[in-house]
Amino acid sequence: MTGLGRALAALEQRAATGRPLRFGLVGAGTFGAMVLTQARRLEGVELAGVVDLDVERGRRALVEAGWEGALALEDATDLFARAPEVVVEATGSPEAAVAVAEAAIANGCHVVMVTVEIDPIAGPALARHARDAGVVYTHAYGDQPALICELVDWARASGLEVVCAGKGTKHLPDYHAITPDTVWEHYGLDADQAASGGFNARMFTSFVDGTKSAVEMAAVCNATALDPQDEGLYFVPCPASSLAETCIPRDAGGVLSRTGTVEVVSSLAEDGSPVSGDLRWGVFVTFAAPSPRVGDWLRAYGIQTDATGSYGALYRPYHLIGLETTVSVLAAGLLGEATGSPTSFRADVIAVAKRDLPAGTELDGEGGYAVYGALVPASRSLAAGLLPIALAHGARLRRAVTRGTAIASADLVEPPEGATWALRREVEALVQPSPAAPNR
Repeated sequence: MTGLGRALAALEQRAATGRPLRFGLVGAGTFGAMVLTQARRLEGVELAGVVDLDVERGRRALVEAGWEGALALEDATDLFARAPEVVVEATGSPEAAVAVAEAAIANGCHVVMVTVEIDPIAGPALARHARDAGVVYTHAYGDQPALICELVDWARASGLEVVCAGKGTKHLPDYHAITPDTVWEHYGLDADQAASGGFNARMFTSFVDGTKSAVEMAAVCNATALDPQDEGLYFVPCPASSLAETCIPRDAGGVLSRTGTVEVVSSLAEDGSPVSGDLRWGVFVTFAAPSPRVGDWLRAYGIQTDATGSYGALYRPYHLIGLETTVSVLAAGLLGEATGSPTSFRADVIAVAKRDLPAGTELDGEGGYAVYGALVPASRSLAAGLLPIALAHGARLRRAVTRGTAIASADLVEPPEGATWALRREVEALVQPSPAAPNR
């Protein structure tokens, strides 16, 4: 029986004995609404309540998902009083996410973390706190990091050396300068469509300017012991059919500066034209065949390989975000297992200037007008004292920074501080020594 099969069997037993699995949701946006909709279909799952600063939005989400009689709450404290076993954190706010995760762990609740932005600043520390408390801290299945972690685990468990793991997106080099004023023309929506859909311009800016991709790849590195390339992400144009030829080391004909790394492939060619058969919504892993005989077997069974048969690729064309997150709820709540969880600090996401920034500029963080996030090895970030993108909101520059330059804490009038920064310091202590990746 698979892990999911065991979880479903356990859920059936809980339903039969009148002990439903109780979960709570914090954040009733689109992702949270998807979780509510699908959880409603699972017999044996019970909702403890939904927390949202906009209580009316929480109520609407409950009604639309069919949770008649469930409570919409304004304060997470009220949710914990209702004894959920699992809490899904989906606020999208790093500060709120850290507070909710710490409170959930203190209350003995498993945490399904949707707000992946907190991974480089707090994820490994929160995961350790959860382990110490006997609960699970996990990435949300359905979001790309958890799906990528699953592919990495599959490859390693099959005896294959992981060469690269990653995802697709829509990206061009000049997208790093995109702001909330220009995002819709690049994403493929007009302003009216965005407004009618209730889409958040800052959130979508982080998708398009490369920040979200950097954050998600950092989460993958920190959960799988893969390492970023020194150059970060290339966003190389690549169709799904060419992954085994492209996302392999340069000395083998690919684009990677190293093996055992991560990459994001673009659905746009360098001239802006669409890549045929792109992987914009999907995830992938490339791997090395341990021998020519295994390479022959891979090709015989239809695995995509390079011309030599030395490298192969497996991919999933889509991710369904909140529609799949109940997988994490069941895995954590019934099996005590994570669907991807940070175990080390190998990758960081730093703030880079989108434009020339004069002294006195107040940075507006992820998805804003001043900075975007770039993936770097954690050791490099710490050695240079670089500013994490998740701590860039509200920081003020004491000196000018030119476009494309990474911002250091020394460039700020005052260094970041507060509870989140304290967790970041705990995470930084994990960067040395760093365990080697298995099957590299």
